Amino acid sequence: MKVNFTETVLRDANQSLIATRMPFSDFEEILETLDKAGYYSLECWGGATFDSCLRYLNEDPWERLRKIKAKVKNTKLQMLLRGQNILGYKHYPDDVVRKFVAHAVQDGMDIFRIFDALNDFRNIEVAVDETLKQGAHAQGCICYTTSPIHNLEKYAAMGKELEALGVNSICIKDMAGIMGPQEAYDLIKALKATVKVPVFLHTHSTTGLGPITYAKAVEAGCDGIDTAISSFSGGTSQPSTETMNYALKQMGYATDLDEKVLKEINDFFKPLKTRYLESGLMDPFVLGTETDALIYQVPGGMLSNLISQLKAQTAIDKLDAVLEETPKVRKDLGYPPLVTPMSQIVGVQATSNVLAGERYKNISNEIKSYLRGEYGKAPGEVNGDLVKKVLGDNLPITTRFADTLEPAFEKIKLQLGSLARSDEDVLSYIAFPQIAEKFFKDREDRESQIVAYTIVKK
Repeated sequence: MKVNFTETVLRDANQSLIATRMPFSDFEEILETLDKAGYYSLECWGGATFDSCLRYLNEDPWERLRKIKAKVKNTKLQMLLRGQNILGYKHYPDDVVRKFVAHAVQDGMDIFRIFDALNDFRNIEVAVDETLKQGAHAQGCICYTTSPIHNLEKYAAMGKELEALGVNSICIKDMAGIMGPQEAYDLIKALKATVKVPVFLHTHSTTGLGPITYAKAVEAGCDGIDTAISSFSGGTSQPSTETMNYALKQMGYATDLDEKVLKEINDFFKPLKTRYLESGLMDPFVLGTETDALIYQVPGGMLSNLISQLKAQTAIDKLDAVLEETPKVRKDLGYPPLVTPMSQIVGVQATSNVLAGERYKNISNEIKSYLRGEYGKAPGEVNGDLVKKVLGDNLPITTRFADTLEPAFEKIKLQLGSLARSDEDVLSYIAFPQIAEKFFKDREDRESQIVAYTIVKK
C-alpha cells in the first residue's frame, strides 16, 4: 500500500510556527526542489496566508499563487478553504464563493480542502459544487474534536454526508493534535467501511501524539497524511516529513518520496528557522510539547496568535488562565470544534473574560452572530443563559445563513472602480476590505515611486 504525503511547510507549518509571516522571497528558491521530492501535494495557500500576505507581507496573495504555480509544474498545489467563509471570518454570498474558487483554479490551485468550523455541511456545498465544476479536486473535511456529543457513529455519518455531496476525497482535520492512535485507527476503519473515496488525516504535533497517531491511521488504511519538513516540524506544526517517511517505509509501506531531495529541502529551511527564532518571529514555546492541549484543545495557529495577542497587551502572564477559560467558553457554545473561525471566536472571548475579570461582561460581535445562527448549527446545546443575554426573546435562524445574503460581487466591483485592477482585487477587498484597500493604495504609491525614480535616472 502507498501512503501519500502532503507537505505543509509553505502553509500550515508557516501558520502554526510563525503566524504565517514567511514572505515569498524566503522560499522562492526552493520551489523547484519541492516539486522534485515526490509529494502528493504542496499545501501552499489558503488558511491565514491570504490575510497575512495583504496585512503583513505587502504581497498580492493571487500573485503569490501564480508565482508558485510557475515553478511547481508536477506536484499538485493544495489550499485550505473555509467553505462559505472562504478565507475570512464571516459567511459570504454564494456568488462570491463561486467566483473565488473559479479564480483560484484559474491561477493554479488543484486541490481544495474545504471545511466548515461546525461541520455544518450546508456551508460547504456551494464551494464543493464550484470546485467540481471547475474540474479541480474537492476534499471535504470532518473537523475532529472530542466532547460528550462527538462519537464514532456521528463521524461515520459525516463521512457519508460528504460523499453524497460528491467530494473526491475526505480529510479528517485534527487541528489541535488531540487525536490518539486508537482513536485514529477506529475512525479511519469506520470511514473506510462507510465511504468509497480516499481518506486523508491531518494532525499537529502539539501534544506529541502526531507520529504514533499517523502510524496507526496508516495501519487502518489511511490514504494520505500531512507532514512538515523537519526543521519546520514538531510543536504546533505537523510531524516531520523525513521521520514519517522513514518509519512508514520501515513498516513496509510505499511512499514516492526521495530522501536526498528531502535533505536538500531541509537544509534550505534550517537557516530560515534560525533567523525566525533570532528575530523573535518564532516563539520557542510553540516548538514544545503541550499535553495540556488534550484538555483545552487549542490548535497550533490559535496558540501562536494567543501568545502574540497577550504579549501585545502585556498580559502574557494570563496565558494559563486564558487556556483554562477556553474549554469553558467552548462548552457554553455547544462544543464547536476549535478551528478557524471558531478558534479565534472562542479564544478572543476567553481572553476577554479573563482580562475583564468577569465572564461575558463584554460579548464579541462574533459570539452574538454565532448565537443568532449566522455561522450554522451549533453541534450541541448552547448555554441558555448566554443565549437569553444576547438574543432576549428572539429565536436564532435555522436556515443556511448564506441564503439570506444578496449577491455582492458585481455591486462591490462597481463601487471599487479603478481601485480594483482585476476580479482578484475585488475578491481580496470583499474578504478584507480595509486591509485590501490599504494594500491597493500602497501598491500605487510604490509604482509611482518606481516611475519617478526611472525618470530621474534617465
